[in-house]
Formats: sequence, C-alpha cells, structure tokens
Amino acid sequence: MSSQLYWEDVKEGGEITPLPKVATTQMLVKFAGASGDFNPLHYEDIFAREQGMERPIVHGQLKRAWLCQMMVDWIGEEGWLKKLSCQFRSVDLPRFMASLTDCKDGETWQCKGKITKKYVEGDEHLVECEIEVDNGKGEKTTTGTAVAVLPVRSA
Repeated sequence: MSSQLYWEDVKEGGEITPLPKVATTQMLVKFAGASGDFNPLHYEDIFAREQGMERPIVHGQLKRAWLCQMMVDWIGEEGWLKKLSCQFRSVDLPRFMASLTDCKDGETWQCKGKITKKYVEGDEHLVECEIEVDNGKGEKTTTGTAVAVLPVRSA
C-alpha cells in the first residue's frame, strides 16, 4: 500500500487495485492448519477423486481471505472493511510444488473489484463494491460484494 485512499478520491465505476494470487498444494496444507479446516478434499488426492473432483481443491475460505486482503490493502490503514460476502461459483485447483520452495507453472488468480455505489450514511463515508476472483481463463470462480468505510480529507 503506497498511500491512503480517501472517499473524495473514488467514484462509482472505479476499479479496485487488483491482487494476483497463486495457490499451491503447500499453501493448502498451511491454510488447513491455520484455519482448522482439515477436510481431506483440500489435500488428499484419493479422497478428492472419490468426491468427484479431479484432485484436491482450493479452500473457499482461502479465496474469501484473498478478497479481504485485496479490499483491506486498497482501503488503507485509516479506512475499514464494514462488510464482505461472497459465493463460490466453481472449483479452483492449486499448483503442484516443483521443490520445497517453488511451485510449478499453472493457474494465477486475479482478485478484482469495482465501485458500484458511493454514499454517506450518518458519519460514515461508504463505498459498495462488486468483487470477484477470476481464474487464469478469466472465469469468475468467486463473486461477492463488499462495503468499505473510507476517511475524508481534512477541510
């Protein structure tokens, strides 16, 4: 984050700074530990196939966390995220590991968003946003909305 975003600086139709993300099989194991979501669908190949998946899939909650990160990075330290919701529209598959520290080539997701409404409610200066996670083919795999409170410039 390079500078603070202010309510006066944004307009309806404006874009949120995109956030590219890569999910690896290693990241899914780490996220399972951090979140407590040990569903084997996210790390066990045979189990995932028995559930009708090609292989283990990216946690939906990880994709939600990416969208939260995008919004919070964009808002800046003086703003805050008031509300965020999303729906998981399709499955995403992680990249495999090439070594202990590097992943193989593959999918890179883009977290994106745009401002759909700008308004004042009480003392809060708000922006409503449509947000999404797009896969490497440009397909929306997760869609949602967010409401952010932004600071105003001093008079």
